[in-house]
Amino acid sequence: MTGIARFARWAFPVLAGLLAAPVALAAANPLQAMSGAFEELASRVSPAVVEVLVTGYGEDGDSPDGAGVVRRGSSQGSGVIVDADGYIITNHHVIAGQQEVSVIIVPQTRRGSQADAALSRRPRIVPARVVGSSEQADLAVLKVDARGLPTIPFARYRQLRQGQLVMAVGSPVGLQNSVSLGIVSAVLRQVDPESPMVHIQTDAAINPGNSGGALVDVDGNLVGINSSIFTRSGGSEGIGFAIPGAIAEFLYRQIREHGQVRTGYIGADIQALTPALVSALDLPGSALPGVIVADVHPGSPAEEAGLRIYDRIVAIDGAPVDSVPTFVMNVFLRKKGDSVRLGVARGEDEFAFAVPVIEVGPGPSRFSDLADPGTHMIPRLGVIGVELGPEIASFLPPARIDSGVVVTAISADEGNDAGLRQGDIIHALNGEPVTTLDGLRLGLRSLPIGAPAVLQVERGGRLLLLSFCG
Repeated sequence: MTGIARFARWAFPVLAGLLAAPVALAAANPLQAMSGAFEELASRVSPAVVEVLVTGYGEDGDSPDGAGVVRRGSSQGSGVIVDADGYIITNHHVIAGQQEVSVIIVPQTRRGSQADAALSRRPRIVPARVVGSSEQADLAVLKVDARGLPTIPFARYRQLRQGQLVMAVGSPVGLQNSVSLGIVSAVLRQVDPESPMVHIQTDAAINPGNSGGALVDVDGNLVGINSSIFTRSGGSEGIGFAIPGAIAEFLYRQIREHGQVRTGYIGADIQALTPALVSALDLPGSALPGVIVADVHPGSPAEEAGLRIYDRIVAIDGAPVDSVPTFVMNVFLRKKGDSVRLGVARGEDEFAFAVPVIEVGPGPSRFSDLADPGTHMIPRLGVIGVELGPEIASFLPPARIDSGVVVTAISADEGNDAGLRQGDIIHALNGEPVTTLDGLRLGLRSLPIGAPAVLQVERGGRLLLLSFCG
């Protein structure tokens, strides 16, 4: 074999390998593979996330005291399609005070240039109705008349792990169909110590307008519904919160079936043990972390089972309880007829209680939720009112007169010359008894423009007279 032949025999395979190397290197590039996976994930889940547009009344945060003042305006948020027949989950605060709700559905992007597709596709604006909502859980269900819509399936919440990659999808500040990437910072966070609700914490960028959007895992499953952020600047600072998928799915099915939320309840209020409580109550150091019974409601399943104030709950259904969120999650999602087995420490003794679970409805948690601004507005007085009845009476001190119109909110868009306040009960107009909302409106319409008028009002159990010009 000549020298040239020997060189060619060695060189050709080497040269062929060098020419093929860029292709092999590209295929083995982990960053390229990861980028491609994120692109595919965003393309798959984005069409199932809609923008929610709302026109209606909302609380006026710019009012001097902020309490009971509403203003007409428009707002936007996000929503997640969870049923191909048009059921959408969003946040309660996105649709609160709504009169008209619509959603923008973005068509799915086909393969090819996403930039070209974004310029050519035409989103659909579809009217939506509110099926029901829960203010406590900050979740609402919408329905649009459409079929065959793309959906996002619920994830298995118990498989969620701290540090897991997640993607947030929504319309922050109206920037339709945006995605951001982050990790699960905490799988169970009680944001408000006064509220039993728990959340997933994430550092994926969430901004105003993301509310109601999707937090998905790398498999495209719905981990949570984005709901709020902690911020000092007004924008994302890497501390966002989402309603866990398990809670969202439970509430969605409750609202879809009943039009409202019925949650598990045993009649005991729990709070976290602190070093100060442990020291003051002379509890063992092993009690931390843990929970203690702060209240047992009279006549409740907890009282009937034998639970007492100052009991420490150490286990539920055999699993350790070391935090309020752990306890809440195990009771909140139970149905009527279920029971929970509680392991309880009381002084030196330990007990086991089987406590039946009952269901409780939502009940209005804000005074202004008791009336609809669209139908209960009293323009001449600049207030929103509802007739005094058993339901609203339960939120007030015992009334001196058992009829009247209760002021549930003040309108920031109308004058309130009479000086009325939230919670006032209007009993008479110019000496004539007021018993119904329509009667009050009729009496106000009969007043000559600019004529002096007097309202008899009950405020905190005291009667007073408020004058104004009609």
